[in-house]
Amino acid sequence: MLSLIQADAGEISLFGKPLKNNRSEILSNIGSIIEKPDFYKYLSAYKNLELLARISGSSVSKSALYDILEFVGLHGREKHKFKTFSHGMKQRLGIAQALMHDPDLIILDEPTTGLDPQGIVDIRNLILKLSQEQGKTVILSSHQLSEIEMIANRMVIINKGRTIIEGRVDELLNTSKMVVRFQVDDPSRAVKLIEKDFHSVQGVSTDNRELEFEIEKMEIADVAESFVKNGLRIYGIEQKRKLEDYFIKMIAEV
Repeated sequence: MLSLIQADAGEISLFGKPLKNNRSEILSNIGSIIEKPDFYKYLSAYKNLELLARISGSSVSKSALYDILEFVGLHGREKHKFKTFSHGMKQRLGIAQALMHDPDLIILDEPTTGLDPQGIVDIRNLILKLSQEQGKTVILSSHQLSEIEMIANRMVIINKGRTIIEGRVDELLNTSKMVVRFQVDDPSRAVKLIEKDFHSVQGVSTDNRELEFEIEKMEIADVAESFVKNGLRIYGIEQKRKLEDYFIKMIAEV
C-alpha cells in the first residue's frame, strides 16, 4: 500500500484512485509507521520532527509540531534527545511523525510490539483518539488479538498471504454473547443449575474448579446470583477473549 514493495498481481486503489498512477498524491495523504520507528539519536524529539518536515517539504509551524508532540503524550519531553527515550516513547514519536502532514489515512505496523502493559494501553488509547476525536482512518496490523478486539470496528484475518475472513468485528464475533469462565467450589452442581434455569447457555465445560460456557451478556449477573442463592462459592468470573478463539477456528478450517 505504501509502494515500498511491488505487488505480484492485482491493483491497489486508495481514495478512489489507483496507486500506480497517483503515487505521490496518494502517499501525501498517508502517515505510517513500519514496525519500529527510528530517528537521529542525538537530536531532540522536536528537532527530529522539524528536520523530517523540511525533508518531506511539509510546511508545519513550530506551534503545530509542539501540538502534535503534546497530542501523542510527549509534552515536556520535546527537547530531550531521542536516545534517552523508552520504547513506548519512541513509538509515540513515530506516530507524531506520521501525523505531521495531517493525513486522512494512518497505517501502523505492530505498534505495540515490545511494550509493557501500560505502554500497550497508552498506544491503544492514542489510536482510539486518532479515530474518534480526529476522524482518522487507521489500518492496524497486529498479532495481539485482544487489542484488535478493543480497537477495531472492522477486521481482516490473513493467513499465509490469503484473506480468510473480512467484516465488522461486532458482527463476526456476535458481541451479544460472551464466553465466560466461572471459578466455583462445586462445578458439577453449577452445571445442573445452569441446565435447569438457563436454557440459552451453550458449550458448558468443566475443568477442576472452573466452569466455561457461552452466554448472553445480560444473563451473566443472573447466573452469578443463582449460584450464590444456591450456596455455591464463586472465586472468580473471567471473560474469555472471543477473537482468539475465532481466529484459531478460522485458521483450522483453511
